[in-house]
Amino acid sequence: MRALRPLLCCIAFVLSSTPALAQYNKVAGENAPMERVRQAVKRADGTQEVREVVRPAARDGFGNAGGSQNDLAVDGAFEGQTVAVLQFYTQDFNFSLPKAALKEKGFSVYRWVGKAPDPKELRKGLQKACQLWIISDSTRRLTPEHVKVIKEFFDAGHGVYIWGDNEPYYADANVVGEALLGTTMQGNLMGDQTVGLRKDEAGPGLLRRHLLTTGLEYLYEGITIATLQPSPQLTPLLHGSAGNLVAAFHDNNGKRAIFDGGFTRLYNKWDTAGTARYVKNAAAWLTNVERFGDAVVRADLRTPPAQKP
Repeated sequence: MRALRPLLCCIAFVLSSTPALAQYNKVAGENAPMERVRQAVKRADGTQEVREVVRPAARDGFGNAGGSQNDLAVDGAFEGQTVAVLQFYTQDFNFSLPKAALKEKGFSVYRWVGKAPDPKELRKGLQKACQLWIISDSTRRLTPEHVKVIKEFFDAGHGVYIWGDNEPYYADANVVGEALLGTTMQGNLMGDQTVGLRKDEAGPGLLRRHLLTTGLEYLYEGITIATLQPSPQLTPLLHGSAGNLVAAFHDNNGKRAIFDGGFTRLYNKWDTAGTARYVKNAAAWLTNVERFGDAVVRADLRTPPAQKP
């Protein structure tokens, strides 16, 4: 019995330290969710009975499962959490569409628009945020001190989404990408296509069976896009129609980030395949509930306190 005690203690620790996942829908990680419905079935003798049938969820006009129940997170799961945004590219882009999508999951949005705040103000603002999105422009706005603040935020486990686009609209994306992930993006390829699920490791399409691609079988890639340079710190997420790597993510040692060369998805052809769902999934994933647990989810979704014996 004594020999079993260390093992039992380890099991108890693992169970007690696993965060509740009530903020996620049941379909989390499934690209093509199924649904259970009750329907009348005719027997051989002509009578009817009601049976539960499992079938593919109803699709929208682009082939993705419809309904917010097929997003990664349940609606309102992150009430009280803030997505901070450094938005440097602003032409015909006021962030209203992503903001509305994020609101469905409970997120509020705070933006610095057109220029970076003082590094001290940035640090203060990030203390109230669960994640930071950086939308680059063609000229650099961030100083080394800004990058230091962002790296501190990232190293503390808070999610960072780094958005660039076709050359030259990746000035700060490359600065932050190099500092956090050891890589950059480059080039200018025509995209403007919808891609499906990836059939092989290097082919066009989305990564299969990941939280970020929950409910997604098709995704619009953006108009003109940059290509990410390979990095051992990144896992490919989206290859464009030309086979180039458009988006990838980092998920290691409790730290999460996404590096993306197609920010036009955030405002151009928004209503095409999968964009709103992808934005909501990305924010939910970057909140990093697996690390922060109850501190970042709505009160009624938190783990109930353990009952005392």
